[in-house]
Amino acid sequence: MVRIDVTYRGELSCVSVHAPSRTELVTDAPVDNQGRGLSFSPTDLVATALATCMLTTMGIVAARHGWRIEGASATVEKTMVADPVRRIGSLAVVLRLPELDERARTTLERTALTCPVHRSLAPEVSIPVTFEWGSAGGSAA
Repeated sequence: MVRIDVTYRGELSCVSVHAPSRTELVTDAPVDNQGRGLSFSPTDLVATALATCMLTTMGIVAARHGWRIEGASATVEKTMVADPVRRIGSLAVVLRLPELDERARTTLERTALTCPVHRSLAPEVSIPVTFEWGSAGGSAA
């Protein structure tokens, strides 16, 4: 269990504190939803959580197998919808990874697509994922 303490600061902004590390994170509502857009919005953090979870779980599996994926990166494009309520409609992810053999690719792709955040999102959220192999640093061991 991890505790996160969140305080509403006013003007549609919150500060969250990760209790174990005391690291702070500020959120702000987006401009298209009455905010100032001065920081990540709550839904931006969902997109960020997805990409970082994919890369982190891939890193765990890669380390177990001796595959190097340092320099791997991700881009997420979040699209909001309002049908009939405002929500995340799509999180399109592009993962850029170093060139690895077919076994590593298959294993790491399956890992990304089954990360805890991906599995936690509602099925109504479209999550197209593109893997670009050979477009990041690292190498097979």
